[in-house]
Amino acid sequence: MAHILHVASLFLLLTKLSLGQREVMVQKGPLFRAEGYPVSIGCNVTGHQGPSEQHFRWSVYLPTAPTQEIQIISTEGATFTYARYAQRVQNKGIYVKRVRGNSALLHISKVQLKDSGEYECHTPNTDGKYYGTYSAKTRLIVIPDTLSATMSSQTLLKEEGESLELTCEASKATTQHTHLSVTWYLIQDGEGSQATEIISLSKDFVLIPGPSFTKRFTAGEVQLHKLGVTTFRLAMGSLQPSDQGQLFCEATEWIQDPDETWTLITRKQTDQTTLRIQPAVRDFQVNITAQGPVTAGNSVELVCRVIGSGRDPQLRGVWLFNGNEMAHIDAGGVLDLKRDYRERASQGQLQVSKLNPKAFSLKIFSVGPEDEGTYRCAMEEVVRTRMGPWQVLQRKESLDSRVHLRKPAARNVALSTKSKQQAVWEGEALTLLCKADGAKGPLSVEWWHIPWGQMQPELVASMGQDGTGQLGASYKELNNHGNIRLEKMDWATFQLEINPTAIMDSGTYECRVSESPQNRARDRSWAQKLTVTVKSLESSLQVKLMTRHPQVTLTNTFSLSCIVEADFSHLTVPLTVTWQFQPVRSQVFHLLVRIARNGTIEWGDFLSQFQKKTKVSQSSFYSQLLIHDATEEEAGVYQCQVEVYARSYPDVSGPARASATSHPLMIVITLPGSKVRASEVYWTENATEHTEAAIHCSVESSGSPASLLSVMWFRNREHSGRNMLLHLRHNGLLEYGDEGLREHVYCYRASPTDFVLKLHRVEMEDSGMYWCKVTEWQPHGSQGMWVSQASDESQHVVFTVLPSEPTFPSRICSSTPLLYFLFTYPCILFILLLISLFSLYHKARELSALRLNVQKEKALWVDLKGTGDWRATWKEEEDN
Repeated sequence: MAHILHVASLFLLLTKLSLGQREVMVQKGPLFRAEGYPVSIGCNVTGHQGPSEQHFRWSVYLPTAPTQEIQIISTEGATFTYARYAQRVQNKGIYVKRVRGNSALLHISKVQLKDSGEYECHTPNTDGKYYGTYSAKTRLIVIPDTLSATMSSQTLLKEEGESLELTCEASKATTQHTHLSVTWYLIQDGEGSQATEIISLSKDFVLIPGPSFTKRFTAGEVQLHKLGVTTFRLAMGSLQPSDQGQLFCEATEWIQDPDETWTLITRKQTDQTTLRIQPAVRDFQVNITAQGPVTAGNSVELVCRVIGSGRDPQLRGVWLFNGNEMAHIDAGGVLDLKRDYRERASQGQLQVSKLNPKAFSLKIFSVGPEDEGTYRCAMEEVVRTRMGPWQVLQRKESLDSRVHLRKPAARNVALSTKSKQQAVWEGEALTLLCKADGAKGPLSVEWWHIPWGQMQPELVASMGQDGTGQLGASYKELNNHGNIRLEKMDWATFQLEINPTAIMDSGTYECRVSESPQNRARDRSWAQKLTVTVKSLESSLQVKLMTRHPQVTLTNTFSLSCIVEADFSHLTVPLTVTWQFQPVRSQVFHLLVRIARNGTIEWGDFLSQFQKKTKVSQSSFYSQLLIHDATEEEAGVYQCQVEVYARSYPDVSGPARASATSHPLMIVITLPGSKVRASEVYWTENATEHTEAAIHCSVESSGSPASLLSVMWFRNREHSGRNMLLHLRHNGLLEYGDEGLREHVYCYRASPTDFVLKLHRVEMEDSGMYWCKVTEWQPHGSQGMWVSQASDESQHVVFTVLPSEPTFPSRICSSTPLLYFLFTYPCILFILLLISLFSLYHKARELSALRLNVQKEKALWVDLKGTGDWRATWKEEEDN
């Protein structure tokens, strides 16, 4: 039936509102189904003309004859079916179920291996002309049923309170990708008992307790553990008599169809184990307490308590008045009142309740003369028998407690709350009832309030004998919002309602009833007081964030639970839950998702893939995030914020009454077991200054063939500490820790498992500790995304740079005395040379001057013979 409903819902998605062109569509294939299990294939036709109810013809093309049509069944009649399928069609093993006039299902009750093939749905033409498509095909592949679930059948005898462990082996050998879910069931003793779900591990690997075992699962008393690949163990602590019966394990195999829906294909149950539980009998005593004499019209409460017995016994409480049973509450909390008291309870005058597992209460709100007498309570420890009814293990009765009535005054006034509770939550309504007794006559009433921490009462409201109401001076302004209402129910009953309430409405309320008109003497007035507490939502609200797996392996599933812990959990108050996320290496929280009080869901845009891989579930005081396929992007700190709104707040868009934020919770995404082992780091030759050097990083194991490797090179020097030199990514992209290293270092892949770090013109400061870190990356999903699967670091090796061989100039430079001599000696020689040159220059000038003087002297002393000739020549020139 689940398959039929699933396929029927598919028709709603396949239907198109096109007119005029016929289109036939079938369920998208291939569909993998297990032998011996049912299969349904849907067919839908749209855009047709003619009658609204169309006919459907189903045929199959088998792998042995892929071009030969074999007719299976038709909605037109039995003559369509070939002999190969006639017997199965006649026996209803194959039939067509019409969903609507234009939609039908081909259903095979028990599919066989020979049913594999290509199925065609054909609709006969009812149109005026051929236009569109009249048939569609899908492929069905029938696979063997390989699922098995086994557990040895046995009978176990346990005592109440002991623990139980049962193991179930569940395995599958299907070649397709399938998921397995395992559920443990209990069939309690008794005729016609249905199997009750204890706990299950869903196909999404989530533990889900059964409705009857949720409380025990939360307390850790019911667990399901997966041991290895095929072993599933049920662990139950503190066994109860109700756990008696037959236990078995059920394994279910699921496969994902092309439309991304998960479909059940096989299901197996183990043999049953019989569990018998011997109840523990414990002795106990019963005590009854009651207040002293009461006045007629007031309330009285009697409490019956069990002293002794074990922890959380199953008790049946019985109340007796003057020896006759008036009420009892069974172990399941079901109340049964005798006829005389049933009507009083329906009018709110009497209440019988279970305060805790060992205490029962009988409360009469308006005691009258008919309630005066002897009260007694009895406690019966019970256990549910194999046939279903409760069996009484022991019964104890209390001593008698007598209720006396004081003599009534002329008139009594009873003041109570309508809910019979003297505490309300802020934002809730507070309704006070003031009732007078005595002779019928005109009455007036005044309501007074003494707030906590004050001594002076404040007039809230008053009502005269004519029914005219009036608010007190300090409450007129408050009532502008209509939160105070005064009403006269009958001649002697008055009602005051404050809605919504605030913290300042706490305190003592007094109702004064008078037979005199207002503002007259109070000689004929009576009063009654009642203390009321308006509890703060803000101070009571606590939020806890929990997870079972703070460390999550990559691609696995993890869940976070936001639990509201408050003593107003019995109320139904609107909640808004906001999930926030702070990534690793970030100081800011981002919105993931907000579930508003009206049920709307708002997704944040911080992680684009978050909505697709997350399931949100929320109930009263509980919200859960289930995150599939964890990646490193989901690692970080999570927290949830809860906002509480008043249930009776008049404005639905009003502000929150209280809010609380959970503690931050860190989720760590860890890598699976390392498959990568950087076994050796070495260099091929000694590194000499000003030469090139190569350091090799060799990988011993590189993981799966489909994976790629990335490498990061690190260096630790004495004065600069640890530094990342460069990162060769799995896609070949090379990134530098410091861009200044781009001209100095380089990395390349020498082979699929060998990486080389190349250093150009090494310097002495390149000496230090070197190592590499190799990470394995594998493709993930269909979006071309790669995720890291494992990583490992190599050992650290010391890389030493040797100085180059010294040359003649370097030797000179390395000797300080020689260097000093070579610089000073030429200077001295140069100075001496200058002095010598200067001295020679000076002597040369002196010799030149002497030579000049000698020449001058020679010119003054001329040969006398030469003088006569000179004169004659001069005389001759003068004459001329």
